[in-house]
Amino acid sequence: MRTFSLFSSLLAISQLLLLLPSTARGSDTLFRGGTVLSFDNATESVKVLYNTSVLVSGSQIVSISPQSQNVTLSPGTEVIPSEGKIISPGFVDTHRHLWQSAFRTLGSNTSLAEYFFRYSEFTQAGTVFTPDDVYYGQIIGIYESLNAGVTSILDHAHHTWSNATALAGLNASIASGARVWWCYAFHNLTNGYTREDQLADFEYLSQYGPWRNSSTTTLGLAYDPISLDPPSLVQTVVNVAKQQNVSVITAHYLGGPWGFVNSPVLANSYGILNTSIPVVFSHGSYLTVQDAELLRSTNQYLSITPESEMHYGHGDADSQLIQDQAALGVDTHFTYSTDIVTQARIWLQSVRLLFYNQVRANWQIPRNNPMSANQAFLLATRAGGLALRRPDVGVLVEGAKADIVVFDGTAPNMLGWVDPVAAVMLHSNVGNVQHVMVDGEFKKRDFNLTVGDDYAEVQQQFLNSARRIQAIWEATPLPDLEGDYPYSSGILYGEAVTVDVVRGNSTGY
Repeated sequence: MRTFSLFSSLLAISQLLLLLPSTARGSDTLFRGGTVLSFDNATESVKVLYNTSVLVSGSQIVSISPQSQNVTLSPGTEVIPSEGKIISPGFVDTHRHLWQSAFRTLGSNTSLAEYFFRYSEFTQAGTVFTPDDVYYGQIIGIYESLNAGVTSILDHAHHTWSNATALAGLNASIASGARVWWCYAFHNLTNGYTREDQLADFEYLSQYGPWRNSSTTTLGLAYDPISLDPPSLVQTVVNVAKQQNVSVITAHYLGGPWGFVNSPVLANSYGILNTSIPVVFSHGSYLTVQDAELLRSTNQYLSITPESEMHYGHGDADSQLIQDQAALGVDTHFTYSTDIVTQARIWLQSVRLLFYNQVRANWQIPRNNPMSANQAFLLATRAGGLALRRPDVGVLVEGAKADIVVFDGTAPNMLGWVDPVAAVMLHSNVGNVQHVMVDGEFKKRDFNLTVGDDYAEVQQQFLNSARRIQAIWEATPLPDLEGDYPYSSGILYGEAVTVDVVRGNSTGY
């Protein structure tokens, strides 16, 4: 029985809304006369179109044409003047844990070892977070993404501590209107919610869950214990995924001293890679040559999460070598930005530095730049769509989904641009995102979110939830990380050098 009446009311309303025809939409929309960041299939690269108009009808882009060309418009078409604007495809985030919003700023100085015992799904979260907490954390995390122009998110949804918390996150994803691949996590919990319970709930949601009436949320599967479960159990989970024809399978892959060796090599031994289901491995900190070859031969993808891998210290020494089978993700948005443009920028500059260093190590001067802004843009857009086997996502071409972001190119930090891709990748910020459209519907309009009349109520309910949870975590002692690291045999905890910018005694954290 649900004890939180507001969650129950929202759930009931969302289920009623899902019964309405999904094709019910407003008038067509014409973005007139902007600079369009389209895509050229022949050259597999960005195609910049100046003074160009984009016509949206229903959930699709139906026409991209020069502004000077007359386009037949249906009665009631809304025309949005877009001169001086840069029109981009929506950005794609291929790895996130959306429920964690209530932890925001608590983990600003955390390490990955500390994260495992303080903020992950294996902590007290499974007993403290109610369905309401999950719902509001999930939807606020998505609103943060939409505000930044991230229209598609692969959610590794490890808030599946019970049937109720699982359903809460799923319903929040649907209610947000974002394009979400909600991946039900199978994991080894200590709260009594067994793997058998999880399998039963997943199969029920697969067949009867509210996502079946959604045009933007699909059901996937997140499975981290591939390297820990008995082979028979792994095969059972894989068979269920195939039977239910999930939209994606995802798993964390760290390796090295970390453990969590859910590698492409291991996944392939269970037949996970050679199916019609896309598979996304997150991080790939200790990716091998064999892993990379399998990603390419089976057309599966790695999600690189640049800020996360720097913040937590995963290590990603070889990810730059598999960028042809990679996309970008955020990971834990409570610790840093949820903006994929920022992730692309961090990754671009780190790759540049890495390859520059290889030349300078030989006492030579680099004559060229190792990676272009265009490549970073493709990682943030089209590559994400390809990782999910959705060539109609992450591109602005006729026939693609109408997931659109409009940047204000006249803002002080953008004004005077010549290269619109560089303007977005290296100069823009979230404040420049003027409009965001998902599946043909505005989610941000004139710099303001347009996510529903109850947004103020959602904000207040989230704050109530976050303040309660934050008080509990702040009163909980930090984990004692001494001796053996429990996830890999023979690995010890070590001390990193810490820095201080103030002379004298350390100012600490």
